[in-house]
Amino acid sequence: MGHHGKCCGDGSHHHEETGEMGIHYSLYTKINKDNLECLNETTEGSGKTVFKPWEERLDFDRFVESDADEELLFNIPFVGNVKLKGIIIVGEDSDNHPSKLRLFKNRPSMTFDDTSAVADQEFELVRDNTGVTEYATKVVTFNNVNHLTMHFPSNFGSETTRIYYIGLKGEYSEAHHHGVTICTYEARPMPQDHKNPLDELASSRLGQ
Repeated sequence: MGHHGKCCGDGSHHHEETGEMGIHYSLYTKINKDNLECLNETTEGSGKTVFKPWEERLDFDRFVESDADEELLFNIPFVGNVKLKGIIIVGEDSDNHPSKLRLFKNRPSMTFDDTSAVADQEFELVRDNTGVTEYATKVVTFNNVNHLTMHFPSNFGSETTRIYYIGLKGEYSEAHHHGVTICTYEARPMPQDHKNPLDELASSRLGQ
């Protein structure tokens, strides 16, 4: 892997191969797969298959390939809130490996028409067919993500782009939907919760 010395300027680095990688890269279990969408995939539903366990990252039987051109766009909804810390992309050591990744936070249902917008973060990718290159996201930016859009605009020269694995590293927290209910309850004060302090003072004096 001759590129490791020069790939660290864009937020990427080589991780140490440890048994903990499978734990770190487990956010795929928090994706709402039913609503995950991949635009310009050759085979319908193939985009979902690249979000899989770390141990299966080198399973090259499952992959997504672009159709009309080299672009791919993933709309990834989570079942809660995510603090995204890192990304790994596994492709082939060939020209159909994506060469660039653009990330958009909390913009559901994006299409290619929307990709002219400024991305929240961009990465220049290197060819990685073993999952050794990790791209570190700006945690301050991606600390409260319920929807992630990944746009792969180009590759290294092939007519189509092929991806075998997309790994997402970070922390997950349940989405809180009961906040409004609590506020509504507190906005309706109950008489027994708000006793008259003068009455309490009189009672205490009587008891002396």
